[in-house]
Amino acid sequence: MNLHDASSLLSACLAVSLPTFGWVAAGALLNRIGWFPQPLNGWISWWSFNLGLPLMLFAGAAGVDFRHLSGTAYMAAGLLSTALVVAAAWLYSAWRDHPFAERGIFVQGAYRSNLAIVGVALCVSAYGDQGARLAALAIAVMTTFYNILAVIVLNLTLGGNASVWGAVTDIARNPLIIGIAAGVALSLSPFPVPAFVHASASSLSAFFLPVVLLCIGAAMRLDELRGSGALAWEACAWRLLVAPLLTVVLALALGVRGEALGVLFLLVATPAAASGYIMVAAARGNAALAANIVVLTTVLSVVTLTLGLFALAMFDLVGEFRS
Repeated sequence: MNLHDASSLLSACLAVSLPTFGWVAAGALLNRIGWFPQPLNGWISWWSFNLGLPLMLFAGAAGVDFRHLSGTAYMAAGLLSTALVVAAAWLYSAWRDHPFAERGIFVQGAYRSNLAIVGVALCVSAYGDQGARLAALAIAVMTTFYNILAVIVLNLTLGGNASVWGAVTDIARNPLIIGIAAGVALSLSPFPVPAFVHASASSLSAFFLPVVLLCIGAAMRLDELRGSGALAWEACAWRLLVAPLLTVVLALALGVRGEALGVLFLLVATPAAASGYIMVAAARGNAALAANIVVLTTVLSVVTLTLGLFALAMFDLVGEFRS
């Protein structure tokens, strides 16, 4: 590959990542200058999470022909790599002699990506409606697995009383999961999917994804980075480097290539999910550590994700990005 080709490819990768993280940065700036106060952020976030994103994921899932679905190895790779990351991060934390009460926070920060919001935004940016369709089912499966694992590791280390059944019922009430499930049900039903459902996917993603990303940026507390210790930085390295690398290696071993590999990488290479912070705070763990992991990974992921996508694209492993 010559310098011109490499430059063009890097530009294509930046065109995938920068719009997504640009909206996050814009949200942080608007909040900083007082134009996006927290009450407004909370109101917009609630409507986007409970209506906008579920509708978008519903339209994406409804557009998948599940009767003839093939090539689901990327979802298996996502689940297996998540389990591997949890086990490896636990062993690493024990070897590093991290405080036991913070081990679960570290492990959750290592494996739990923001796949349902930042991940789907990146998939749409890279592959359009096809990216949303590939991401929808993976999000439903992996979100369920993420939450069950979070209950287990946090209960083990923080002595909480949350149950796996409680996590499952919370997942069943999650608006994003409900939207995906409804889309799958419509696709599997004997009734044809209305044309407007297919057409609405692009419109919904074009409107709601930037809004939600603005909300993520407005909720960030960059001043908390001053107190980030070694544990937060180690969790950041696991979230942005180790977890995506393990996932890609496993996916390649399972024969995953093209858009499916690109979508899987974009889902798992995202920053730590803010829901992880909420679960730690609810369990009365070190919420400051969990918040630092979220902010650190959000700030740094624009670099790691872009370079990772560039490396995969150089070897022609992730298909063609939409123009």
